[in-house]
Amino acid sequence: MRRLVVPALAAIAVVLGLAVPASATPQPPEPLEYVALGDSYSAASGVLPLDPTASPLCLRSTRNYPHVLAARLGARLTDVTCGAAETTHFRTAQYPGVAPQLDALDAGTDLVTMTIGGNDSSVFIGAILACGVAGTASLGLGSPCADQYGSSFTDTVEGTTYPALVQALRDVRAAAPHARVVIVGYPWILPAAGGCFPLMPVARGDVPYLRNLQATLNGAIERAARRTGATYVDMSRVSEGRDACRPIGVRWVEPVLVGTNPVIVHPNALGEQAIAEQVARALPGR
Repeated sequence: MRRLVVPALAAIAVVLGLAVPASATPQPPEPLEYVALGDSYSAASGVLPLDPTASPLCLRSTRNYPHVLAARLGARLTDVTCGAAETTHFRTAQYPGVAPQLDALDAGTDLVTMTIGGNDSSVFIGAILACGVAGTASLGLGSPCADQYGSSFTDTVEGTTYPALVQALRDVRAAAPHARVVIVGYPWILPAAGGCFPLMPVARGDVPYLRNLQATLNGAIERAARRTGATYVDMSRVSEGRDACRPIGVRWVEPVLVGTNPVIVHPNALGEQAIAEQVARALPGR
């Protein structure tokens, strides 16, 4: 009832020529102060057009999920996402002229989003490259990557990436104590089995191997979020069937060969829109 009474009284006062107290005049809500952190999956590296406010080295797109989400929320966006970022780049400069990402946060920040962790120790991106080389050499046969590297990649995720994620999220919380902190998992790059050699030059037997590595990384991100009170956005279920082996218009991640993005094995604009949708759904009242 109060919402109806105050505007009605203000309207009557205007008609009678009376002064309207500032407190009685409805004020539009302040937009959310939204800061986007993270790596190339947050920056949408490879999706054009590039953000003219960013360092060219970051390959940040104006169509990345932070921009899509900010438009949907009517938020005031500060976007410091940068391709190839690691958790260490929250605290240290990534490139000359590219400040530590945590510098964008303060006590007035309302919302923080990020996708991060895949570049740490080169474990995730490095594994995809290593398995691509091995798969090409074997002409897509066998499981040369799993045979060569075994559990080394997943061991690194559990032993190195996970604690780094926990520390990064704690640092974000310290820099933005009043913000809702959201960390997003990585959408599926490969199907559960089979693959699509040579579009994704991963040997058939290594496709489940890389899927397991990605599941391990996403699991580490989810546990780090839970441990630090952040919100985890799981992309696994919604991105099933949207991997890089699917056709244009279906896939959310571009393949190595015959893709539409100059930056391979990264989300396309459709994938960035999907991530924005999932983040929006995870926010209260949205």
